[in-house]
Parts: sequence; C-alpha cells; structure tokens
Amino acid sequence: MNVINNLGVIFDPDVSFVLHCKEKINKANAMLGIIRRNFMYLSEEAFVLLYNVVRSQLEYANSVRNPYRMGLIKDLEKVQMRATKLLITIKHLSTKRDFRD
Repeated sequence: MNVINNLGVIFDPDVSFVLHCKEKINKANAMLGIIRRNFMYLSEEAFVLLYNVVRSQLEYANSVRNPYRMGLIKDLEKVQMRATKLLITIKHLSTKRDFRD
C-alpha cells in the first residue's frame, strides 16, 4: 500500500483518511493511558489541561479529514468516553449514545 505522510497527515491511496484517524486515535489512547497511570486523582482543572493535549491529537487536521463514517465517529467518541472515566466527579455519568449504521 502506498501511503504518504505529510505534516503528520497520513494520505492513503483512496484518500479516505481512515489510516490517519486510526493513528490519531491510537496516539490519543496512549496519552490517556499515560495520564491514567501518572495522575491517580485529578481535579477538574488539571483534567481539562491534560485532556486538551489528548483532544488536540483527535482534532489534528480536522479540516482535511472529517469523519463521516459511523465507525470512525464511534472510535473517536470511545476515546472521549474513556477520558471522562478518569475524572471521579463525572465518572458516574452515562455517555451512551444510540448509533444507527
């Protein structure tokens, strides 16, 4: 497969940006893992500061790729749901949504 990486944006042959989305989701999940391991109890202010780093990964080159596939949207939202579980004050809130493919 012929893949081009230009300024952190991964272009695949069919220009679907699926590989780019998957790469950014993996990087954001890795960052959440680091945050979870190193910060056991987070205040809301600290959480917002740390989550901005994760969110910037998810939104990188958003003007180039806009996730229109339901599977990619679900994967992006899973990262956000995982992040909300890190904060004790909002851990109990439901983040479930009804997706229809």
